[in-house]
Amino acid sequence: MGPSGSGKTTLLNLIGCLDKPTTGHVRVGGFDVSAFDRTQAAYFRGENIGFVFQDFNLIPVLTAAENVEYPLIMVQRRSKAERGKRVSDLLDAVGMSDRKNQFPDQLSGGQKQRVAVARALVSRPKLVLADEPTANLDRDTAYSIINLMKKMRTEFNIAFIFSTHDPRIINEAEVVITLEDGRLASRDEPVRKTHA
Repeated sequence: MGPSGSGKTTLLNLIGCLDKPTTGHVRVGGFDVSAFDRTQAAYFRGENIGFVFQDFNLIPVLTAAENVEYPLIMVQRRSKAERGKRVSDLLDAVGMSDRKNQFPDQLSGGQKQRVAVARALVSRPKLVLADEPTANLDRDTAYSIINLMKKMRTEFNIAFIFSTHDPRIINEAEVVITLEDGRLASRDEPVRKTHA
């Protein structure tokens, strides 16, 4: 967490191999990802990292199911049968099976975020990077997304890193790292609160 401009999104981009540091090294899962070339970075992302973006980044001409399936076609090249099962299982897990044939402009913000979460998880990553995943959601939808991610963490042993201002996420976090001006300001392991 940290104020706007503190480096939260930049840090996620560095961890996700979307940006390279100007100096120093970034190690993720035992690999120096800052040394990867574009091909190595793309392969590492495709095999290890899922992304949930604040603005969803769903492809407007694809249905919800096709948006979730996209990483399995473009990055992992899974069989049609395997793709179908994974997409169906995850859309069911996020409560979007009944909306699978709808396009993004036919979905609410919360529904788009659920599809984005399913897309981030479909490749079975080891790590999901979520940039302000609840910023545009109402209270109930935000908590359902948080609870879904906690469930996925437990079921699939996936680690999540959030960039957020949202106290709802901060209250659920195991570790809170505060950034200020691009630097680590503090690291805390808060006592998690339960919500009503």
